Amino acid sequence: MDRRLPAIFVSDAVGLDFLNSIATPIDTPIDWIDDGEGLLDWLAQARLMPADALEAIRAHALPGELDRVADQARGLREWFRGFVRQHKGRALTADTLGELGPLNRLLERDDAFSRIVPATGPAPFELRALRRWRSPEALLLPIGEALARLVCTEDFSLVKACEGPACTLLFADHTRGHARRWCSMAICGNRAKQAAHRHRLKAHQH
Repeated sequence: MDRRLPAIFVSDAVGLDFLNSIATPIDTPIDWIDDGEGLLDWLAQARLMPADALEAIRAHALPGELDRVADQARGLREWFRGFVRQHKGRALTADTLGELGPLNRLLERDDAFSRIVPATGPAPFELRALRRWRSPEALLLPIGEALARLVCTEDFSLVKACEGPACTLLFADHTRGHARRWCSMAICGNRAKQAAHRHRLKAHQH
């Protein structure tokens, strides 16, 4: 896989960006999390982890360890894709909680804590949530948190799949009027415009 192609962040929700970490931006499917390096790279692009934590995990991982965690990340992605595909387009209800067991089990492994740190605003201090990155498996925790945040804060009736015929991308429609149809105008929106234009030209010729 060509690492130089940047990952796709068009969904307006990090949890959905994670599902979009496998996609077909042009013709060939690309999995940005196809191995351990890919997972580290995607987490860095998504800004889900501090750079020094990523470097420390890369430096201390045993051979094959990061690839195994990437494998778990892909499993998590496909499980959560099934959940989103089943529930998108309508609000979540309390009875879906039972389906979220795998995500809650991942969240239970978190080694999070809070610390008082110098503030960036007018107050001298702020309380910052931090995490101990004890092992490569900790790479899954910020992803789990992003998925949980999606479930708890996003209106699932606004979660949509791009209408591009071959597109697999999902997004949260935060536009006014909720009329968004495409992952992005640059990719599928333009293709649809061109197809409609060709269709009109053909119709005009007959």
